[in-house]
Amino acid sequence: MSTTTSTSTTMAPAPTSALNVSRTTATAARVLRQLRHDPRTIALMILIPCVMLFLLRYVFDGSQRTFDNIGASLLGIFPLITMFLVTSIATLRERTSGTLERLLAMPLGKGDLIAGYALAFGALAIVQSVLATGLAVWALGLDVTGSAWLLLLVALLDALLGTALGLFVSAFASSEFQAVQFMPAVIFPQLLLCGLFTPRPNMHPVLEGISNVLPMSYAVDGMNEVLKHTDVTADFIRDVLIVAACALLVLTLGAATLRRRTA
Repeated sequence: MSTTTSTSTTMAPAPTSALNVSRTTATAARVLRQLRHDPRTIALMILIPCVMLFLLRYVFDGSQRTFDNIGASLLGIFPLITMFLVTSIATLRERTSGTLERLLAMPLGKGDLIAGYALAFGALAIVQSVLATGLAVWALGLDVTGSAWLLLLVALLDALLGTALGLFVSAFASSEFQAVQFMPAVIFPQLLLCGLFTPRPNMHPVLEGISNVLPMSYAVDGMNEVLKHTDVTADFIRDVLIVAACALLVLTLGAATLRRRTA
């Protein structure tokens, strides 16, 4: 009896905690293969921000200046929202289908798993950000004082932040409908308080204090820095570092939520 117990124990290796490049890239490749067979999800991630920017440009067809003022901010917000939605739903689908359950039973670290998902969705975020930035600057005539490459950098970080938030909230939803319900709780307050509709110093002091700890506020601030300044400013560097740090923090929290749901 003791021999049997010992054998069964050695056949179920514990997941490793160290981040492994090969395991991470293998996970990312698996996710990308699955997404390849879901063209609607790919279209949502890549095309919707471009469509929204196109509509926005011609909503303000008689006021190019208005489009210039808010277009840069929305260039960062649209990728964040779409990546949040798609990532939360796609990850939840893998949780409910038992895929994550089976992966967690393998010698695969939580860090490898969450990093693999982030890498896969991040690759699509790069495509999304390049297309949206190129459309806004070169096709729709978005007038920015700084470099378009800096706009692309902030848009990419915003998309990665949306990916991280989507991975994180998927742990707290039991259905795709519940995952969508997290959007009003996670995204809408940031959208209202990020400074898009009014400068943050003009808000009530309590709301201004809340906005100062929300990552979308710094995403909008970073875009506005590129809009107004030709050079890289200290404020721009601060904004970029805060958005990147928030994405990394949320990814770490997302890894902590990965667990077996059955005994």
